[in-house]
Amino acid sequence: MNSLHARSAALLGDRLQALGPARLKGMRRGIEKESLRAQPGGALALTPHPAALGSALTHPCITTDFSESQVELVTAAHKGLGDGADAALRELTQIHQFTYRAMQAVGDEMLWVSSMPCGLPTDETIPIARFGSSNVGRAKSVYRMGLSHRYGRRMQTISGIHYNWSLPEVTSEQYFALIRNFRRHAFLLLYLFGASPAVCSTFVAGRQHELQQLSDSTMYMPHGTSLRMGRLGYQSDAQASLAVSYNSLEGYGASLQGALTRPYPAYEAVGIQNPGGDYNQLAPTLLQIENEFYGTIRPKRVIFPGERPLHALRERGVEYIEVRLMDLDPFEPVGINAQTMRFLDVFLLHCLLSDSPPDTPQEIAELKHNQHHTAARGRQSGLLLKRGGREVPLTGWGAEVVAQCAPIAAALDAANGGGTQYSDTLLAAEAALLDPATLPSARVLAAMAKDHENSFVAFARERSALTKEALLGLPFSAEQQATFEALSRQAVAEQKKIEAADTMPFEIYRQQYVSPERLGIPSLAHAA
Repeated sequence: MNSLHARSAALLGDRLQALGPARLKGMRRGIEKESLRAQPGGALALTPHPAALGSALTHPCITTDFSESQVELVTAAHKGLGDGADAALRELTQIHQFTYRAMQAVGDEMLWVSSMPCGLPTDETIPIARFGSSNVGRAKSVYRMGLSHRYGRRMQTISGIHYNWSLPEVTSEQYFALIRNFRRHAFLLLYLFGASPAVCSTFVAGRQHELQQLSDSTMYMPHGTSLRMGRLGYQSDAQASLAVSYNSLEGYGASLQGALTRPYPAYEAVGIQNPGGDYNQLAPTLLQIENEFYGTIRPKRVIFPGERPLHALRERGVEYIEVRLMDLDPFEPVGINAQTMRFLDVFLLHCLLSDSPPDTPQEIAELKHNQHHTAARGRQSGLLLKRGGREVPLTGWGAEVVAQCAPIAAALDAANGGGTQYSDTLLAAEAALLDPATLPSARVLAAMAKDHENSFVAFARERSALTKEALLGLPFSAEQQATFEALSRQAVAEQKKIEAADTMPFEIYRQQYVSPERLGIPSLAHAA
């Protein structure tokens, strides 16, 4: 086994050297961050998306996710090493500052800092996001109505951070190798950065669950890391029947094509329209559209207007990957910090450069087990995960991955002109593996116990209020305000233009959009 490790380390070192500093400096990352708008008391805000934020359909960096009450803030892709992560964070902070100013002008709402939701009303009163009267806008809302019929609205209010990442000259085949390794080692990210070990009792009302009662209003898992990524989060019995392979773009595309074109009996029963003519969903298939497929990581490409994501991937190959398992960190003003981003950079390079054998149905089953185990019990002493038919300690396996990342961190530090920023993030990970009390999930439970009588809502409400105060207290120039106001006005004008140009009846638009012909022709993986 030692000789195998030595060979893997040597191979990784060779591949790292072959990359060279110029390509490492070409690394790009961007952030998408979802947050619920909450009332001061901790209940979901039921007001419309603030008009000052412009059009959720067309704004480049401020939109909504599932709910009208769920803001999504999006940065551009930022290139570079030391300055890249910092630049993305600066932009995300400025978007927050403008968003808070717009919210403050119409009321006293705040952005909920936890991935697990604030106090929720009855399922049917959680408002679905609205995007105007155009066909594309209506399709977005109908898709969300479909999600509500399929999974319930509560599940859709869970929020998180998506980390979009790319490196120059990486082929689709190499990105899929990265994705396979990411799925193998994703437990480490759940352990290190999971920050959702508890939830408001309203979230699980009437549902089966494995949670324990912590207080009158709060359910939790004592050693949980990320309830969001466990059995309570984005899970679905229907999607559990999907055996998606990540061995190639062709195989991945074929798996998705089947799910996007094959009717699913339970969803056929829902129907496309109700007797009154209102739309229930876009299609009765297992997946209405590609975005409905829940995964911890996705291959992505920027799409043309009206283009289907699968068509874009098949035509032009993978452009970047989207990491989807990061919880909001309630102790960070914008939900993530630069050190976490640098760990992700190192971790993703490790996934790209390490050997990545094809996945198998047996391994996929093990990975699902590992994800659920880590989410529910990650901080439990001596917790065992499955690896190649054997059981291994989570902390031992995690330490092995972190150790393999050391030369990558050193290379990034060198390419960045010296310093120890990337190496320091590995030292922090090593320390966290030895002392789980320092993890965000443990800190959340400790703060709840110390200051909030074990109330999740009281904890998150206070953190949200403090975060609002901190962000509103940061300098924000008149020029910055004017720039964002202009973006909002431009977004509104663009939405009106789209609506004015529509001539096709919505039903024709819907049929054309979901037609199998729009999914592209299966072909071999492209170079990106």
